[in-house]
Amino acid sequence: MIRIVIAEDQEMLLGAIGSLLNLEEDMEVVGQASNGEEAITLVHRLQPDICIMDIEMPEMSGLEAAEALRSFGCKVIILTTFAKSGYFGRALQADVRGYLLKDSPSEELARSIRSIIEGQRIYCPELIDEDSNQNEQAIEVLQPLIERPKKINTVRNYLTTILDKIKLPTG
Repeated sequence: MIRIVIAEDQEMLLGAIGSLLNLEEDMEVVGQASNGEEAITLVHRLQPDICIMDIEMPEMSGLEAAEALRSFGCKVIILTTFAKSGYFGRALQADVRGYLLKDSPSEELARSIRSIIEGQRIYCPELIDEDSNQNEQAIEVLQPLIERPKKINTVRNYLTTILDKIKLPTG
């Protein structure tokens, strides 16, 4: 069973994500938080496999909480509505395993959670920061993923799109 903590400051969205994930046979939402500080407390107390966080929350943002959890062993997925300059680089520095759009279908979130548990990283191409200062770190993180054969075509497609955005040669 994949144990999940969700941090989202919009109460209705927090409940909806939790309810949808609890419908999955292999997932259980074990905790819900309304900000990053609460998320860190719940992760330390409940030791989930995954923590899904909104990127912008009061008290402590999802990125700040991800940075605090970097060495804890819980895999972090950031959910956001839109790309902001610098966020992708911070997500990479915080070892965020998933960086996804909130308006994606719930099936895609569940599929991403399973892939991340298996060791993959899922970054939505629309959220990749095109700031050239981020490219070197993105290349360092993404290159091993490109060189390894992928079982999931979606991941390969995402990586190709990311590489196109950061102007990294794929061959």
